[in-house]
Amino acid sequence: MLTAVRATRRYLGYFRSVSNYAIDSGYQQANVVILPNDLAKDFEEFCRRNPAPLPLLYHSRSGETSCTPLARNADIRRDVSQYHVYEEGCLVKTVSSLQSYCSQSSAPGVASQQQAAPQGPWSDMVCFYLGCSFGFEGRLRKAGVPVRNVEQGTNISMYRTAVRCVPAGVFSCPLVVTMRPVPAAMLDAAVEVTHLNLLAHGAPVHIGDPALLGIHDLSTPDYGEPVQLLPGDVPVFWACGVTAIEAILCSKPHLAFSHSPGCMFLTDIPDSPPSSPHPPGQGSAGSPCTHHGAELIPLCFLISHNPLLFSLASQRAVAKIRQLETIIGEDPGQRGIRALFVQDELLRSCLALSHANSVAITTGFPTHHTQSPPDETDGPPGAIAMATMLLSLGKQVTMVTDRRALEMNRAIVDEAVRTGVLKTPIPIVTFEESGPDSALRFLCHHGDPNKPRYDHLVAIERTGRAADGNYYNMRGVNIKHLVDPIDDLFIAAKDIPGIITTGIGDGGNELGMGALRDKVRTMMPNGGLIACDVPADYAITAGVSNWGGYAVACGLYLLHTCPSHQRYRLRGVEHAGPQEQLHDWTANLPSVDKEESILSTLVRFGIRSGKTGHLAMEVDGLTFHPTHSDIITRLLEVTLGTTPNP
Repeated sequence: MLTAVRATRRYLGYFRSVSNYAIDSGYQQANVVILPNDLAKDFEEFCRRNPAPLPLLYHSRSGETSCTPLARNADIRRDVSQYHVYEEGCLVKTVSSLQSYCSQSSAPGVASQQQAAPQGPWSDMVCFYLGCSFGFEGRLRKAGVPVRNVEQGTNISMYRTAVRCVPAGVFSCPLVVTMRPVPAAMLDAAVEVTHLNLLAHGAPVHIGDPALLGIHDLSTPDYGEPVQLLPGDVPVFWACGVTAIEAILCSKPHLAFSHSPGCMFLTDIPDSPPSSPHPPGQGSAGSPCTHHGAELIPLCFLISHNPLLFSLASQRAVAKIRQLETIIGEDPGQRGIRALFVQDELLRSCLALSHANSVAITTGFPTHHTQSPPDETDGPPGAIAMATMLLSLGKQVTMVTDRRALEMNRAIVDEAVRTGVLKTPIPIVTFEESGPDSALRFLCHHGDPNKPRYDHLVAIERTGRAADGNYYNMRGVNIKHLVDPIDDLFIAAKDIPGIITTGIGDGGNELGMGALRDKVRTMMPNGGLIACDVPADYAITAGVSNWGGYAVACGLYLLHTCPSHQRYRLRGVEHAGPQEQLHDWTANLPSVDKEESILSTLVRFGIRSGKTGHLAMEVDGLTFHPTHSDIITRLLEVTLGTTPNP
């Protein structure tokens, strides 16, 4: 059947009134790049390093015009409806056949004879066949996901991004993506369908605001035609094989050919079923993993409204983080914290932190207002656990503290570094209110909301401002005189695009718990007075706030060892495999020994247990052994379980 379609294409040439989808539905299509032989090894390596945009189906021998593993009786010189010809990296013309680049032509029936003795420039050329996202459009429709470009009768929209591919030899270029509008309610279906089509670029590499990819105007694609979003649609971006054309333009070979964007090579291979994602035969360079159990399928989560951003994580990683959330929600101190629980706040916060580059963490609850220092042992250990994991993952981390506690916290951080609890020193700063724009100037370079210094603020066991402007401990004592107005940073962040906030607490009077204030007022002791009025985007509740910090560190580890999430975070270009960094990430997880060490440091500094005021190895009245050590052990068992992470 496909032989007849291919023959029809040869006679029709470039006939755009019949869409690729209409005649080719259900079969793999391919992007085509044809390069001189001396560049072939470099380009094959370029494909291996950038598997999402350049899934290699097959590459030919020098001068070969057929591709038997992909299609019988094919002749690449005439089986694409339109070709681009490049000289010295410049597009010089568009043609409907490449036969003129051989010294002699042949009839269709003798194509194989010519391949045995190629002549002219063609004899030095190697053809690369790369997977194409048109191959999954039929499956999207079967899953009930509308394909807007097909509905609107247009070519797909393709955009050059600010994301750089991993270079190989002479090849280095920006990533090109396709955009398909998808209704928000169907994002999970679109992700699942395309995840299973690895050789058609797999799952999306970005969902949300195109500006995050460096795309400033969806109405002016670099290739193809505009596709209109309908109300309720979200722009979804897949890696695109037209990246190979960008590679030609940047590497400037003396002669090269490609398909014209949107004019694909048609194979004889049905759309890759989940059980068989690879084509037969040679040429599958850098092919992705073939195991696709249900628990490896990514799920989609909204993590930011401004800018709009969704993230992906495998079902297995999501399930593990939900286990972490359950463990930290235990309430041995019987404070009633379970009444404040909201599912997936931990997960969404971890996803947002995974995408962050610069994180500011604040802690400090001076509950013992008659003691010096007045601080408690809950908060700093969890803050340091998060900081060391974030540093291990390559994030910038800053600690924000009260002026009265600055020198003490610097000494605690120095001791944590000396004892190996904290990976490296981190800057510790204070925030002082000195005018209406103080928070904006603190959060953004030169006070410009388009240039934030931080993209995530985290408060853990940090005193939170109540509705009357005061700060209360759980006994209802006003401790405002001991607290700097760090809450103002969280309030200002609401109006700064790109800054996400997280609050971690165990009583409802902590910074960020304003998102739960109605529950706190009705369900927590003294709730009507003490409830924090300042919300965070994500409010993580735990039996002890430190546990929330440990869980964030473990959740980040799970996400960074989840190939589905890492592929999405890195836009489908493999800058560094997790295996190269796994040892460091593991070493920087919280552990019983490290957390016992930091707690002993706090006790030496005179910092007391929050609930009892004891100067002892306890947090919130619970002794480190067995309560806290048991929680840490169980969190690590989930994180480092015998089942490999997805």
